Amino acid sequence: MKKIVIIGANDFQNQLILKAKKMGFETHVFAWKDGATGEKNADYFYPISIVETDQILEKCREIRPDAVASIASDLANITVSKVAAGLGLPGNSPECVRLSTNKYAMREAFTKAGVATPKFYRVDRMEVYLFGMRLPLVVKPTDRSGSRAITKVMDFSQLEEAIQKAVDQSFEKQAIVEEYIEGEEYSYETISYGGKHRNLAVTKKYTTGEPHFIETGHVEPCNLSEDMMYKIHYVMRRALDALKITNGASHAEFKITPEGHVRVIEIGSRMGGDCIGSDLVPLSTGYDYMEMVIDTACGMEPKLAVKTEPKKAEVRFLFTLEDVEKMRILEKEHPEKIYRISELDLSHAGKVSDSSNRIGYYIMTEEI
Repeated sequence: MKKIVIIGANDFQNQLILKAKKMGFETHVFAWKDGATGEKNADYFYPISIVETDQILEKCREIRPDAVASIASDLANITVSKVAAGLGLPGNSPECVRLSTNKYAMREAFTKAGVATPKFYRVDRMEVYLFGMRLPLVVKPTDRSGSRAITKVMDFSQLEEAIQKAVDQSFEKQAIVEEYIEGEEYSYETISYGGKHRNLAVTKKYTTGEPHFIETGHVEPCNLSEDMMYKIHYVMRRALDALKITNGASHAEFKITPEGHVRVIEIGSRMGGDCIGSDLVPLSTGYDYMEMVIDTACGMEPKLAVKTEPKKAEVRFLFTLEDVEKMRILEKEHPEKIYRISELDLSHAGKVSDSSNRIGYYIMTEEI
């Protein structure tokens, strides 16, 4: 039996665990022991934090897996890259993972490649001169995801507090300050193999808006025009190449400005979280995205075949008890629309601060 090591055990990673088992893999899962869903479903679970790369690599040399993989997490993606390299298994280069998990390094790579990007500075405290920067600004940690400590700054008097929040959340204690881009927000879901990129879907994204932009839901397909899709593909492929992405999934966030320009926000060299890659892409396109991720992690070319009838797919996230009540009404009146409901944590009701502590979510589908 083939073996796969999966880094992480939360709800999103659990979807990968279940897919790997369905494909006939023996699953070896590493994560901090906290009762996560993936811990129960793994064939073998190792209570080692995903940041303990050396310990994981040592254990993996005993396991001798055929692949190392993860989805939906920048932090897990770093460990996947290091462990795969240590075992001589396929994966993106350490330089690719560095560029795609650090927003400052990413902006520098875009600038060098001629990919349009807003003005930006890296800071670790307020004592910085932001030459030529115009309000509004966005402040975020250089190396975190999940909408953590993102703030839109409308006045320079708000800047110090925003920088401090971002630095506090950053692993390297650095923040990036960049000019805010107006426009509708989308994401670009891709599978790459041997340096060639294949876009699978474009997702319409919804957030709480300023100042923190916590994601409230995503919808596929997005129904953009053919001309706009051409522009998006052109910009995104250059951006993916700038980050040296060659193998596996990637998730690029971008905006379409009121003038119709495509502007890249950031790109992760891993599958999109929030059920985008694990559920929305396969539901809306018929492509088995997680199978593609596992295939590329094994060094095999992904199978680009439509396996199921495409549908409209949407995920909605729960922030308040009223959100939960609306979901329950929908579940009762239109059960055929409900694809999946996550486990709920009502302790955060009404006090969600970022994507990591939302109450839960539900996924809906309907015929196109």
